[in-house]
Amino acid sequence: MPESLVPYGPTLTAYVCLGGLYLLQALVSDVVSIRAGHVPGMPVTTGHADLLFRATRAQANTNENLPIFVLLSLAAVLLGASSTWTNRLVWTFVLSRAAHMLAYYADLRPLRSAIFGVTLLALVGLLVVAVGALRT
Repeated sequence: MPESLVPYGPTLTAYVCLGGLYLLQALVSDVVSIRAGHVPGMPVTTGHADLLFRATRAQANTNENLPIFVLLSLAAVLLGASSTWTNRLVWTFVLSRAAHMLAYYADLRPLRSAIFGVTLLALVGLLVVAVGALRT
């Protein structure tokens, strides 16, 4: 690993874990879809009572948040933002995405919403540390 990235080792580890989490979401969604006999490419419109709907939405929600996370976390790393804060915020994002996925699968709506709030706070925190690094 390049010397300049050593302080961000936990962030890079979190990227790998997030990739594994994303793969897991795709596999769960695919297996549930196959077991339900869902036609690929057709929308899932059954609602929250259906695991296929929840698994599909959990993955879609990760899709919606992933580009923001990648942009902000990479900006923080490339700008040399505080590695302590960057590492903490990246791991907060990854762990909250895992918890969000599980809460979505279990249909725990209030918990899922609260966890999503943690995800948003982690993204705002990454924005703050990246902007802070611009100022130095």
